[in-house]
Amino acid sequence: MEERARSCLLRSKATLEQDIKASYLMDHMVSDGILTNDEESRPTRREQAAALLEVLLRKDNRAYISFYNALIRESYGDLANLLHRDLPLLSPEGERSFVILSEGGVPQRPVVFVSRPALLNLIREKLYRLQNTPGWVTVFGMAGSGKSVIAAEAIRDHALIKECFPGGVHWLSVGQCERADLLVRMQSLCFRLEQGQSSEASQRPPCSVEEAKERLRFLMLRRFPRSLLILDDVWDSSTLRSFDIQCRVLLTTRNRGLADSVSGDFEVPVESGLDEEKGLEILALYVNGKPQKLPEQARSIVSECKGSPLVVSLIGALLREFPDRWSYYLRQLQKKQFKRIRKSSSYDYEALDQAMDASLQVLEPEHRDLYRDLSIMQNDVKVPAKVLSVLWDLELEEVEDVLQELVNKSLLFRDCNQRPYHYYLHDLQLDFLIEQNRDQIAELHKKLVRQYQQFYNERPPSSGDIDCSYWYRFLPYHMAKAGLSKELYSLMFSLDWVKEKAQFMGSAHLINNYVEYGEILDKEVRLQFQEFLSLNGHHLEQRPFPDVVQLALSQPTCSEVYRQALMQAQKRASRGQLYMDWVNKNNQDSLSRLVMHPHQGSVYYAGFSKDGSKIASCGANKALRVFKTTSGEKLLELQAHDEDILCCAFSPDDRYIATCSSDRKVKLWSVERGTLIREFGEEHEEQINHCQFTNTGRRVLLATCSNDKFTNTKLWNPNKPTSQNTMFGHMEPVNHCCFSPNDAYLATSSSDGTLKLFEVSSANEWKSIDVNSFFPESDDEIKAIVKCSTWSADGSRLICAARNAVFVFDVKTSDMLLEMKTSRLSTVQYCHACPNSSLLAVALSHYTVELWNFETSKKKAECNGHLSWVHCVQFSPDGSLLLSSSDDQTIRLWETDRVHTSSAAALKRDSDVLFSQSDVTIVAPDSRNRLQCSLGAIFCFTLSVCLKVLEVPSGKTSQTLTGHTRTVHHCQFTDDGETLITSSEDTTVRVWKWRTGECLVLEGHKEPVRKFHLLNKSTSSHLFSWSFDGTVKVWDLNRGQMLQDLECHKGAVLSCDVSSDGRLFATTSADRTAKITFLLKGHEDCVRSCRFSWDNKRLATGDDNGEIRLWSMLDGALLKICSRDTKDSMDSFHGGWVTDLHFSPDNRVLVSTGGYIKWWSVETGEALQTFYTMGANLKKIHVSADFTTFVTVDSIGILYVLKKVKGGSV
Repeated sequence: MEERARSCLLRSKATLEQDIKASYLMDHMVSDGILTNDEESRPTRREQAAALLEVLLRKDNRAYISFYNALIRESYGDLANLLHRDLPLLSPEGERSFVILSEGGVPQRPVVFVSRPALLNLIREKLYRLQNTPGWVTVFGMAGSGKSVIAAEAIRDHALIKECFPGGVHWLSVGQCERADLLVRMQSLCFRLEQGQSSEASQRPPCSVEEAKERLRFLMLRRFPRSLLILDDVWDSSTLRSFDIQCRVLLTTRNRGLADSVSGDFEVPVESGLDEEKGLEILALYVNGKPQKLPEQARSIVSECKGSPLVVSLIGALLREFPDRWSYYLRQLQKKQFKRIRKSSSYDYEALDQAMDASLQVLEPEHRDLYRDLSIMQNDVKVPAKVLSVLWDLELEEVEDVLQELVNKSLLFRDCNQRPYHYYLHDLQLDFLIEQNRDQIAELHKKLVRQYQQFYNERPPSSGDIDCSYWYRFLPYHMAKAGLSKELYSLMFSLDWVKEKAQFMGSAHLINNYVEYGEILDKEVRLQFQEFLSLNGHHLEQRPFPDVVQLALSQPTCSEVYRQALMQAQKRASRGQLYMDWVNKNNQDSLSRLVMHPHQGSVYYAGFSKDGSKIASCGANKALRVFKTTSGEKLLELQAHDEDILCCAFSPDDRYIATCSSDRKVKLWSVERGTLIREFGEEHEEQINHCQFTNTGRRVLLATCSNDKFTNTKLWNPNKPTSQNTMFGHMEPVNHCCFSPNDAYLATSSSDGTLKLFEVSSANEWKSIDVNSFFPESDDEIKAIVKCSTWSADGSRLICAARNAVFVFDVKTSDMLLEMKTSRLSTVQYCHACPNSSLLAVALSHYTVELWNFETSKKKAECNGHLSWVHCVQFSPDGSLLLSSSDDQTIRLWETDRVHTSSAAALKRDSDVLFSQSDVTIVAPDSRNRLQCSLGAIFCFTLSVCLKVLEVPSGKTSQTLTGHTRTVHHCQFTDDGETLITSSEDTTVRVWKWRTGECLVLEGHKEPVRKFHLLNKSTSSHLFSWSFDGTVKVWDLNRGQMLQDLECHKGAVLSCDVSSDGRLFATTSADRTAKITFLLKGHEDCVRSCRFSWDNKRLATGDDNGEIRLWSMLDGALLKICSRDTKDSMDSFHGGWVTDLHFSPDNRVLVSTGGYIKWWSVETGEALQTFYTMGANLKKIHVSADFTTFVTVDSIGILYVLKKVKGGSV
């Protein structure tokens, strides 16, 4: 302890021993970590006091400060005054500390600074508590109380930095910001922390708040493990949770309640006003004098300012320029009777309007008018000088001079942590300006819009413009406030604006704009743009950023979005750019109402709130999200568990959400505050698969089920930490549980092959249904797993899913009423009954949601669009909407009526196309095993070992050919149409004279023959066939003899191609290689496709990793690798396997199919265009001879006829 402080304690020892009640003070000091519990007890009060002082004299400066603070808290103000003068300061300056603070962006000490040592030392003492453990120190107080200044001053302490934060100090000004602005701030902090890193990944800014949070967590844990993060001016808990990254944090805020949302928190209140001495000291510093020598009016001015540091500073700044105006400014404060600001805000500063008006009077008239224009600024929005340069139509340098004057007069604040500087008004100042200029607000907004239009008349601002963020975020707001509905219409319905803003800020802001200004905008066109963004938002989140014009060309022809896209595509096509128009799209209705990408990882569960207004989702990224049903706008995000979250459920009153996880924990969260209400006891020993609340609020219970052996189903009272009941009966994991509509029973679905019903009141088993018995093929060891169950609306029927079937049971009799079987190649993952109809939604592993009528056992429709397993389906409470969640990281929202009335038939991916001049004839089988022809005829077709030759367009069967013993994979006519060649799963190739039925069998392969290639089709002389046996065989079709038997690969041969001159052939294999006359190595996965260029100089190969390689046919050298920069959501460079490749006739362009269609420049290897199909896993693409028409069918049965857009006008 400093000698000065020690002497003060000795001088005051007698007085302190006589007056203090030591036990009260020691409670605070124990809480501060200064004393331990064994230092507390002494027999009498005076002995306790004497002992306490003896202990203090043996401790350090922090003990003195803690004792001083304890005296203040226990209202020993007079005794604290005895110690105040000798309070030790813990802030020796050091060069190293100066560098740390500068690099961390800590604001410099203001020119006029008044020390508040008690508050400083209190903050520092709390910061010392973070020396060995992460935690939060919260500095809270009212606006203008100096929280930011005192926080910055507290960290200017060499010893504190050296002992507690040797890793550095990092300052971030947060403010009241929307999610996009928060992301920008977090990106800036990540950039600052990553300086000096060479990793390429570190240079890419995070694309979402979640990614930024994880990046910061990694940086603070690995690169800056003992550093301090200072979050200045945080307004809400959702923003605060974005920085809950298990590090050391100093937080300044106006909202003391924020401290409740973080753990390990130490609070420091900042007093709302200055006493007279501090107020005089501020004025003295402004006028370079001493407090005791200030004019007599000084005390009155401080009194009129009511102790507000902000107002005192405003008057002080004025007096610095006009030091002889003490009486004048005092009269201004005393005489002026303005409207009180509290009428337009929650603040009640009687002196602020006087001080503001007095400040304005000293501005030059033109500057006063410029300052008035700031009335259109928004609370806590920092504006770059470039925006004000546009508004005021002045040179940037001149604007900066004006802003400097305003800052000097404390009329404006500058954020020096952003370069170039950003400027903002204190919210009290802004409220004052709005009140003063209320009648002119609309005109001021209009002025800003007109100035913007004049400045950016050629193009919208680009990412290189320092003011672009402001315009993209707030221009629609200013137009709406100005009443410029026509201008707002033109802006919001501009595809250029959509593209630029989506690229800069993402699609969520745009969707919110359309919702927010829906009353102003034309409803039909607004819905067209809103639908475009809702269904393509997940594409717009990708990097590299997709071509918005190409995405928009998939919109309906009648849409304004499509009209603008076609005009732009034609204009760009004239300059050589490539665009594709989906010419048959009007036959395809998009049944999805909204597509959301809420999680980085599989979405395991999503469900509606009881009122249907919100959706909660959870998944593999351990986060819980809540968003609006109407727009997908996120309302809440929580990092809720340490492992995958498997389920979430709203309480009957929608106030709470329960979550359960692989980490064996069940938690209850407040929806409104986003805080943890309760973490239930860890009574489950294995992962918890499902949770659900009772349906009514009469007696609220929560049911959970898990993988436990015996105690796998439990009931919880949300108000108690331990379970209320355990339901025994299942001996294997319980996968799902659900309450009956009246909450009398709980149905449980288990891996033991049974469906059980328990009485909720007694927790006794009521009924048990052996679902496994309905699968005769099951053995005792491998039982049919019952995945889930759902109740009919009236509670009379219970429906459950197992394997590829859904069963309907009568609850009273346990009799099976109906059985519905889906595809034998798929399994049912989830089912849910509509609350007001007989519809049943079924989620399947083959990426589909099916709708069935569970009264008639008929399938009504399919909902296609997901690109991976569908884990969950849920109807909204009114049955009008259906949501589905999937492994493809998306949630899709469907309109039940539209899906219900749609056709359930879809095309299969096997197809053939005949191009003739301008006509395209397409033939493909559908899911009902009918053959559909683009000419309109529909033919009966059976997929089996039987072949049928049909006439087009009549559909008449000309011949039926039998002979293959297993599925036929490929067939092809020779050019003369007399011979038909087929290959089959039965390992043979057959050559048919189809008119007579005469057949020649080519035998030799040992594995299925997937495909073949016919050489010299006009004479039909030779044929190549390849098989999973790793061989390629060459046949003479005239004699039926094998000419060559080539063992090409160790793995299955997946594709083969022959050069146009017939001199070379190439094969690709599952052994990750391709072969010609030499071996081509380099692929990291199965090589699934290959194609020679028309000039035979190149070979293109594509693999299951989505990578395409171009090889030279001269020496086998690798020429180019075609792939996007990063993998997509399907963990591929191409959305899946590369299944087909085609060169253009001039060999300059290559088209490929995978999860979507891409066109590549052969010369550079760069992507020229991407067409995103609604489904995925494209099998092949048919290309016209002139390379202008492309035909394919996706995994959900949608046909795409794409035509190259030609240059010209509409």
